[in-house]
Parts: sequence; structure tokens; C-alpha cells
Amino acid sequence: MKQLKVFGSLVKDSVDVITKGSKTYHVWMAFLTLVMLIGMYCYSIQLEHGLSVTGMTDRVSWGLYISNFTFLVGVAAAAVMLVMPTYVLKDIDFKQAVLIGEGLAVAALIMCLAFVIADMGGPSVLWHMIPGIGVFNFPNSMLTWDVIVLNGYLFLNITIPFYILFRHYQGKEAKANVYVPGVILSVFWAVGIHLVTAFLYQGLQARPFWNNALLGPRFLASAFAAGPALIILVLAIIRTFTAFKIEDKTIKKIAMVVTVAAQINIIMLVSELFKEFYAPTHHSESAYYLFFGLDGKTALLPWIWTAISLNVLATVLLTFHKLRNNFKVLFFACSILFIAIWIEKGFGLIVPGFIPGPYGKIAEYTPTGIEIGVTLGIWALGALIFTMLAKTAISIETGKLRYKK
Repeated sequence: MKQLKVFGSLVKDSVDVITKGSKTYHVWMAFLTLVMLIGMYCYSIQLEHGLSVTGMTDRVSWGLYISNFTFLVGVAAAAVMLVMPTYVLKDIDFKQAVLIGEGLAVAALIMCLAFVIADMGGPSVLWHMIPGIGVFNFPNSMLTWDVIVLNGYLFLNITIPFYILFRHYQGKEAKANVYVPGVILSVFWAVGIHLVTAFLYQGLQARPFWNNALLGPRFLASAFAAGPALIILVLAIIRTFTAFKIEDKTIKKIAMVVTVAAQINIIMLVSELFKEFYAPTHHSESAYYLFFGLDGKTALLPWIWTAISLNVLATVLLTFHKLRNNFKVLFFACSILFIAIWIEKGFGLIVPGFIPGPYGKIAEYTPTGIEIGVTLGIWALGALIFTMLAKTAISIETGKLRYKK
């Protein structure tokens, strides 16, 4: 009963914290709410008319929704790059950022699930995925593996930080023997969620563009570049607008993680390009469409070459020690790297897998305003959830939020 009373007090105090703040905070929350409302309106149109209001067709059945889903799985998995040094290797320099990273993982996973629901057309068909009621088809279906690992990782990223914050809220230290086993499990689980997502694409034999042994490792490399890059940008905002102190050395260590991952990602990109274009076969047509266009169809050319240019520029800037230690340069490099990988793992991966089709037909895909509206609404939802989680966590960690007996 006592713990329930403390939990009730935590919920009440958290609501009080997230509903109060500066003028800038309220403007930010109002902006996110407005974008969410626009997204809900667009989604209501999709519910009424079906997926016909999107740019997806029977030729290109995955578009903006699954592109964002794939990218955000990587952002969620990137939290492990803070969790492992903090809890397993006992590196105190990462300790300030780890709860922020796990909060970002929770927001990213909720967005992942929202994008899947949007891509399915609506929540009314979710019963098909419920074991015993629908056709879960475990363990044969890679999709069911994806459902399990994503929900399992979401559970770990909610329970572990909640336990730590719940103890700190009471003025107590978290017991390592309680949360460390979950932390070690989450390290392997984080790798698993992205590998399973990669296997989901690799297992589709009719899509040769995805039949690549490097797909899984490259998913991880790009995730460990884009995710920590976003964490650096978030930490920069937090230490500017809040009392939560993030030391320079913490950001510099995360920047080193981003640099190494970005370099590995570039090496794997070059390896893939060599494989596709040095001795091309008819299976290379999707890559040709993506990078050079086919039969006058060039919708993805500006996207992919922009992504590669930004990727190379960001990696070069991060590679030089003096440039990386200049925070203005670092924040710029992280921003363009995040955008580059978002394009690369979205339009640069999902869409060209369907073009040309199995019979050689080229049907290009362009997202509609409805799709863009729903997508922005889901991103706003994730940003709102993260803002509320971060504000509560920061208040507890700085000692402003404590249980009053």
C-alpha cells in the first residue's frame, strides 16, 4: 500500500511538473499539440477513405510510414550506446545522459508502433496480430518476431528508468542487483530489434535490392550514428533551457561514438555500391533506379544524392578532432547526419525495393499531403511524449521533485 501511495504521489507531482513551465515551454507544447491535431485530422480522412488517399499502390505498398518506422527502430536501438557504458562499464561521464537516451528510446518506439498502425490502415485490423484470436504465425513470420522484440524493448526501456527514477523520487539509491540484469538484457535486445527488422526485408526473395548480407550490420551502423547524433542535439537543447547540467566531456564522448559509427556506415555504403555497379546484373536495376534513374523515372535521385552528400560532409567534419570539438560544427554535423540517414533508410531503402516490380514495371511513389500530415502528427506525438518524460526525469534528478511524506 505504501508503494502505491508513493506511485500516486509521483503521478500527481509529474502532472504538476509537465503542466507548468516557461513561456517558451508552453509555446513548444502548444505547437506540438497543433501538429498532432492536424495529423489526427489527416488520419481521420485515411480512416474514412482507406489507404487510397496515400501515395501507396499495389506496386509500392510501403512508403513514408514504413520508412519512418525503419528509421525510428534505429533511433530506439541507439540508447544502448549510453546504457552499456553507464550501467555495464561504469563510465560516469555517460550517466548524465543515459536517462535522456532511454526516454528518447521510449518515444521512438511509441512512434514506431504508431507508424505500423497507420500503415495497416487503422487500429481495427490489429486483432489479426493477437495470439489465439488472429493469425500470429509465430515463429514462422518475421513480422511476429518484430512485434515481440519491439514491445519487449519498449517494456525494458519503460521499467528500468521508472525503477531508478521511482527510487530517486523517494530520496533512495536504486539497487543495482534489481536493474542491472534488465540492463544487460536490453543491450542484446537493442541489437536484436534492428537485426530482426533487417531480416524482415532480407527474407523477401522477390525484392533483390534487400537481399544483401550487409543490410543488418549497416542498419546497426546507421542507427548508432543517427541515434546518438539526435541525443547530442537534445542534450544541447536541455542544457540550454534547463538547470540540468550536461558536461562538455559527456557530449564529446557521445560524439566519438557518432564518428566511428558514421565512418563504418560510409565504408559499408561504398561496399554496397561496388557490389551493385562493378559487375551489375538484372538484380541491380533497383539500385540503378535509385542512383541514376530508369527509363526517365528519376523521382528518388535528388533524395539519395542529397543524403550521400550530407552523409559524407558530416562524416568528414566529425573525423577531424578540432572540428568535432567545436560545438557549433558538431551540432551542425549531427543535424545533417541525422537528416542524411533519415533519407537513406527511408526513401533510399524502402521505396526502391519495390521499383521496378517483379515484371519490370516502373511505378514511382510520391507521398500525398495526407501521408505527410499523419507522419508529422506522429513525430509531434513522439516529441510531446519525450518532452514530458524528460521534464519529469530532470525534475527528479535535480532534486526538485521529491516525495513528501
